[in-house]
Amino acid sequence: MKKILLAALLPAFLLCSCSEKMKEFQKQANEQFGDQHFKTTLSLIELYKVRHGDYPSSLDSLEFTGDWDMMAINSTEYKKLEEGYELNLTKGWMGNADSLQLKYPPAFWKGLGIKKSNIPITKDEDVATEEIEETK
Repeated sequence: MKKILLAALLPAFLLCSCSEKMKEFQKQANEQFGDQHFKTTLSLIELYKVRHGDYPSSLDSLEFTGDWDMMAINSTEYKKLEEGYELNLTKGWMGNADSLQLKYPPAFWKGLGIKKSNIPITKDEDVATEEIEETK
């Protein structure tokens, strides 16, 4: 009887264990893809500014993008502001960006034109980012 019970419980235990590991993998992958998508899109926007002297009117204006860049661009929302721009992450790898815990140090934001984002923007007195706001 014990062998039958063990044989029945072992697969259930393994499935639960695999399920938890899969959830953790998905969470990590979502964070990594969200991070990469945000940084890629931000970089393309800043490169556009270097080449053209102003930020793009929309993400459709970005030039010389590859297939992987389009995945990143399609995971963000962009709005050009009077001064700078707003960039929000809308999804990571699987799902929306609400569950992501992305944070960057104050030096990351230095010199960028981003003024609003759903990613927490770390302010530091040594970094001129007083104008940057976080949108909720």
